[in-house]
Amino acid sequence: MNQNGSGFLNSIPAVTKNLIIINLLLWVASLVFLKWGVDLTQLLGLHLPGSQGFWPHQFITYMFMHDTHSLSHVFFNMFAVYMFGRVLENVWGSKRFLTFYMVSGIGAGLINLLVIYIRLKYLANGLPPEAISDLLVNGAEVLHQGMNYSDPVLANLNLLMNQTTVGASGAVFGILLAFGMLFPNVPLFLMFIPIPIKAKYFVLGYGLVELFLGFSNPGDNVAHFAHLGGMLFGFFMIRYWKKKDAKNGRYFY
Repeated sequence: MNQNGSGFLNSIPAVTKNLIIINLLLWVASLVFLKWGVDLTQLLGLHLPGSQGFWPHQFITYMFMHDTHSLSHVFFNMFAVYMFGRVLENVWGSKRFLTFYMVSGIGAGLINLLVIYIRLKYLANGLPPEAISDLLVNGAEVLHQGMNYSDPVLANLNLLMNQTTVGASGAVFGILLAFGMLFPNVPLFLMFIPIPIKAKYFVLGYGLVELFLGFSNPGDNVAHFAHLGGMLFGFFMIRYWKKKDAKNGRYFY
């Protein structure tokens, strides 16, 4: 019996632990609510502003939701939060770590929406305004009925306009970047790779892979540019803190 409160859960810093708990609870809640006919991912996942499903709170709530059809989606995200997030929280403190997590996650959502908007503008080029208006008014209901437009351009536009983004991956990629910047030479042992890889090379390689996949395979149902967005906003956050701490005579870890 543990008498001194030093068990496994107590060894995890408060913010890291609560982030993991909230994500897991909402994933389970999503499964339960689906049985009652309520899709929480549609309510809390991030939609394109201007679409029928968009609400401002989704910029925050989307990063706590995960694909209800995939246990691996939430598991690997939370495993990364546990492995790397607790290190950052111990170094930075709870307040700074939570700020970093939220900024990376919100930034990832913003970059993802920007990429969607650019794709929409490209696909909608030359379409009559009434076709776009019809998509905005009726597109979501068409998809809800399990159908889509027969015209391939309108069908792709409808999917883009009404897609839902969920997952903590943007914040997780921010965490990975921060770990690589703070501990660049720490060796990481990856599954199926028998040799250690320094954190800085792992992060750089992962970022390049996401960039390649984002351009080469945009229809694979993975928000690659959201991952890069989490890294980008995380990088700017670290640079800002580094300058701020240096100005105040503090050493930035």
